[in-house]
Amino acid sequence: MSEPKRLELYRNIGIIAHIDAGKTTLTERILFYTGRSHRMGEVHDGTAVMDWMEQEQERGITITSAVTTCEWRGHEIHLIDTPGHVDFTIEVGRSLRVLDGAIAVFSGVDGVEPQSETVWHQADRHNVPKIAFVNKMDRIGADFNNTVSQIADKFKTIPLPVQLPLGVESDFRGVIDLVSMEQIFWIDETLGAEFRIGEIDPDLRPAANEAREDLVAKLGEFDDELMESYLGGDEITAAQLIRVIRRLTLALKAVPVLCGSSLKNKGVQPLLDAIVDFLPSPLDVPAVEGANPRTGAVEQRKPDEREPLAALAFKIFMDQGRKLTYLRIYSGVLKVGADVLNVSKGAREKISRIFQMHANKRERIERSGAGNLVAVLGLKTATTGDSICDPDRPVLLEPVEVYEPVISISIEAQTRADQEKLFDSLSKLSEEDPTFRFVESSDTGQMIVSGMGELHLEIVLNRLERDYHVLVNAGKPQVVYRETISHGSDGIGVFDREIGGTRHFAEVQLRLAARERGLGDRVVNEARGESIPEIFFPAIQQGIQDALTSGTISGYPVVDVETTVFAGTFQEGASSELAFRVAASMAFRNGFERGAPILLEPCMSVEILTPEEFLGEVLGEINMRKGRIESITARKAIQVIEAVVALSKMFGYSTSLRSSTQGRATFTMHFSHYDLASQ
Repeated sequence: MSEPKRLELYRNIGIIAHIDAGKTTLTERILFYTGRSHRMGEVHDGTAVMDWMEQEQERGITITSAVTTCEWRGHEIHLIDTPGHVDFTIEVGRSLRVLDGAIAVFSGVDGVEPQSETVWHQADRHNVPKIAFVNKMDRIGADFNNTVSQIADKFKTIPLPVQLPLGVESDFRGVIDLVSMEQIFWIDETLGAEFRIGEIDPDLRPAANEAREDLVAKLGEFDDELMESYLGGDEITAAQLIRVIRRLTLALKAVPVLCGSSLKNKGVQPLLDAIVDFLPSPLDVPAVEGANPRTGAVEQRKPDEREPLAALAFKIFMDQGRKLTYLRIYSGVLKVGADVLNVSKGAREKISRIFQMHANKRERIERSGAGNLVAVLGLKTATTGDSICDPDRPVLLEPVEVYEPVISISIEAQTRADQEKLFDSLSKLSEEDPTFRFVESSDTGQMIVSGMGELHLEIVLNRLERDYHVLVNAGKPQVVYRETISHGSDGIGVFDREIGGTRHFAEVQLRLAARERGLGDRVVNEARGESIPEIFFPAIQQGIQDALTSGTISGYPVVDVETTVFAGTFQEGASSELAFRVAASMAFRNGFERGAPILLEPCMSVEILTPEEFLGEVLGEINMRKGRIESITARKAIQVIEAVVALSKMFGYSTSLRSSTQGRATFTMHFSHYDLASQ
């Protein structure tokens, strides 16, 4: 068996961007030029290696993050191609949680697009160093300098253009490397596999010299040695610049910017060089930290195979009924047949197989060590975000951040056979995707499925049909209302009936009072023992609970009512638990009708993140939906709006928000409380 690579030769990176910026096309070129693929797949004709799902090939978009491995300059690059559509943000988030670096791809025509902002901020939250790649430089309207300016303005970072485009639009043929001060242009006949490096054209040298001066001056502000060489007129070498650029990139103080056209096979090899030169190895990122579940103490796990095993499950995938768990190994060694502990679930498991993944293809391996991304079979209890560790040295790592679903629909199985398979199929889908939830409403009997957007739920229903052969009808979910009283009232209930030859009698008198919203229901006994013996109070309580399940307006459950039992009549030999239960229920309904019952509707706490220029449109939309603005705060270049809006007014909001903000705003919501239903 070959020796494991040294950790400084690993790169765990992801490709992140707005939808249609060219991530998957770029990944296909990377695989081709590194020798991992022997043919170049294309997104537009459904042959991309990384977009292997049927739904991805049909729609020409990435839905699930795909993992692959390739080699460049003796370095092993583990690469994750992530989705660009906002509905699949969880795929980006959980990938960034386990990656060390990222390539942010921008369209040279469209610049910094909405979802680019979202994924960039996600990467910042996980302290992931980035390289920017301005793609589509061959397109009409492509503007490298404009995109660089937008990166500076929108992300409040320092872009470091390390290349200039050689030609623009249809004349784009290569790049000028400002680090080595060389000109690179690609030979079309070789599908970009061959390129020539030479002297910069004389007419382009003045612009190149000026751009390099700017680059050196920017870097000199952060490095005294470089600044001394610059001010002293010494020749600045490529090695000096690479050293400083790498240090600033790893410290998240600057972002190297490269350019090219992945569709036209130009600019990919220098990007691979930049991955090796500027992005971190597992040794360059801080040691992972977690809590010892036994002592609660914070412990570190260094990226070293001699350390105890610590890994994070960042993705679950059901493959032909078998559960694949994707792991990032932070420390130690994982071996086939090894016993491991799922710290998050407290369950011991055995690793039955380990795979090096290439999109949906697998390569079986016997062991894997720190710094690797692998998939394993055998972890029955694992879910996204679980910590997998050495049973003798457990550590609970920070889990993957999971976003709350923002849109729901109701579904019902078309046939009895589908009904029997529905729950099991939904369980498997939700295990794969933590942003997909389902619940059977006890109030309406509907199966409610929730997700991150309309496309997300459309894909889920499509997978139900194709992968699990379950046919369903989809519709709007019913909003579940509640009922309460608007003022206090008294109620009386008398039950006097002969059942099976035995007389049953009871009288119960109640006082109802409205409680504050959210306090729930309460039952108090103030009846004296001689009027109602204590032994019957549980039956009275049960009768009141029966009545609370359905109000008198529309039969919705009753909330926020205090019921006081203050009097009643008991007859020796005739009174029974049944009689008091029914009488209490009758008394409650009698008092409820006298208390001017009202309908309450569920209200949601909504958090909206929007660029400042759309603040007015977002606030207007919330007001139009009769929402209440709680607060507006600034978070860097983003405005955060907290609001409370009735659930019935939130249908269609996901689509409406994207339309009014060019897709640049996002929102989350969760249940807050019940309040008076709006007309």
